[in-house]
Amino acid sequence: MKLGELASHLGAELRGNADLEITGVNGIEEAGPTEITFVANPKYTALARITRAAAVVVEPDFQEISAATLRIKNPYHAFSRTLGLFYQPPAYPPGIHPTAVIDPTADIAPDAHIGAYAVVGPNVRVGPHATLLPHVVLYPGVKAGNHFFAHAHAVVRENCVLGDHVTLENGAIIGGDGFGFSKNESGQWEKIPQSGPVRIGSRVDVQANATIDRATVGATEIGDGTKVDNLVQVAHGCRVGNDTLLCAQTGLAGSSIIGNNVILAGQVGIAGHCTVGDGVILTAQSAVSHDVPPGKMISGSPGFDNRIWLRAVALFQRLPELAKRLDRLEKLVQKLFPAESASPENRSGE
Repeated sequence: MKLGELASHLGAELRGNADLEITGVNGIEEAGPTEITFVANPKYTALARITRAAAVVVEPDFQEISAATLRIKNPYHAFSRTLGLFYQPPAYPPGIHPTAVIDPTADIAPDAHIGAYAVVGPNVRVGPHATLLPHVVLYPGVKAGNHFFAHAHAVVRENCVLGDHVTLENGAIIGGDGFGFSKNESGQWEKIPQSGPVRIGSRVDVQANATIDRATVGATEIGDGTKVDNLVQVAHGCRVGNDTLLCAQTGLAGSSIIGNNVILAGQVGIAGHCTVGDGVILTAQSAVSHDVPPGKMISGSPGFDNRIWLRAVALFQRLPELAKRLDRLEKLVQKLFPAESASPENRSGE
């Protein structure tokens, strides 16, 4: 593809030779003379000046460099779109593999691809352009919209509902039983029936080995456009808003409520029945056991305001030095005021 054609496709301003032939995309350090790369983080600015890439996707006010530039407001997203032009994932033609098991009451669009050993239960409904790869299992009563894509070994349990353009990566489990048990009169744990389904909106991606549990009553809900990373646990009865990111190894305890446009970074923990407001960011390994108002940035465990946390972390690193200074001050006080220092009554009286 000519660089000028690519610029036109992206809606970017081109500074450089429009006739350059672009054959692929690569990282800024690895890109060669027929490849395109990008800079979205200022720390890579120096590398842009020495890259071997034919062109670099940058922000509009980026400095001039020797390589051609495509200038656009969101270079990271533009690079993502560029990558989609050069990398095409495997195509799966319509058809049902002879080893797949499809219940006769299932309603599956005729253009679906059903892979080897997939199982589709009674009263399942799957919309057009679906792809179910090997060993996918849809329990009875599942409803999935258009462009549903389930990678190998994904499982959707009974009566769960998925919107359009939902992607389940390998090993994702939608609607497994919530962790609900109550003690009987003998002090033994008895399982609480998990009667409520999971309801997932449209444009939701659930990454490998993530689990979204069904509800005890009601439903567990994931809003439109939300992305769930690898090894995330969403417990029974949680509600997650639209366009929220749940990053790797995050855990939501039961009945948590997470707002819209929230970012829960890696290994974040949310205690049960907590509400996290719209636009909140919890940095990696944070944990909260209280409600978080909208727009806050929280860090630490237990979590508190990120700005205070940054100051506390900086102070924590200085504790050995401060302890030494305090020790020196105490010795100086004892030397200057030996009587007062030696008398606990005098010190307490002060």
